[in-house]
Amino acid sequence: MSEPGSHHERIAAQGGLNRRAAYASITMALVLGGMKTWAAIATGSAAMLGSLADTTLDLVASLATLLGVWVAAMPDDHNHRFGHGKAEALAAMFQVVLISFSAIGIAWRAIHVWLTGERMDDAGAGIAVSAIAIVLTLALVAYQRRVIRRTQSVAISTDNVHYESDLLLNLSVIAALALEQYAGLRGADAVFALGIAAWLGWGAWNASDTAINQLMDHEWPLEKREKFLEVVAQHPELKGIHDLRTRTSGNRDFVQFHVWVDGRLTVTEAHRVMDEIEEKLSREFPGVEVLIHPDPEGLVDEDGIGSQDLLTHVPEGESPALAVQGPPQ
Repeated sequence: MSEPGSHHERIAAQGGLNRRAAYASITMALVLGGMKTWAAIATGSAAMLGSLADTTLDLVASLATLLGVWVAAMPDDHNHRFGHGKAEALAAMFQVVLISFSAIGIAWRAIHVWLTGERMDDAGAGIAVSAIAIVLTLALVAYQRRVIRRTQSVAISTDNVHYESDLLLNLSVIAALALEQYAGLRGADAVFALGIAAWLGWGAWNASDTAINQLMDHEWPLEKREKFLEVVAQHPELKGIHDLRTRTSGNRDFVQFHVWVDGRLTVTEAHRVMDEIEEKLSREFPGVEVLIHPDPEGLVDEDGIGSQDLLTHVPEGESPALAVQGPPQ
């Protein structure tokens, strides 16, 4: 198994990467916010105003992301024995709320422009600013994705959704300005602003899924659990597995389960088997925190849904699957 020090070092390193990604997002939001403020004043465009509102909320959301990843990277303490990983999910949910309010505000402004027939001024400034924003956002999104691959941060992932939507948003602003000003299509600005609002609302709905799952201690996906069971079942002295429970908090995974072993094993021998299983799991699932309870073969001492999660041991090389069935008689 990995040494405790290496585990804490990994968490600290990932926390550092997440904080740098959050700082990059904050810097980007400040730069784009200044540019879009000028462009919104120069053009009077509802779509550009919507883009400015989204960038302003991106700044607030990025600040929340920074706080979330900062807290999540704190080491375990006496009051938080499972760490502070759920701070990321809380930060992500705060961002979802902001995105939702942004979508509602943009939609209201678009409807107002449509009903009053307001016209924009020179569209050139807005198109130039949006083109620059696309280039800068592409660079930020690429950096965030690299960090996410290494840390699996739910807060940075949600922030990444913001900026990926910003790419489409800025393209929509360019299209709206060009169609309204140069193609003479009245109402294009308002229509595109409504589309931007709908896109943001859909993004908020999707982004909330991962955060809610973590806050509710949702089980791992079935494919991940089956892979985990395949690794566990390879131990020759293991007779079966039951009462498997999994959850994720921030970038940390937690698993607990019961295993059946020969009831004639001594405590020392059973402990050796548990250590060997944990060592193999630590190689296949780095950083996962495992709690194993050994039972004499055939014993199920849990009630409820946990007692129904059973896996009978199969020979090495064959693929086990998570079976839902009644406990053995």
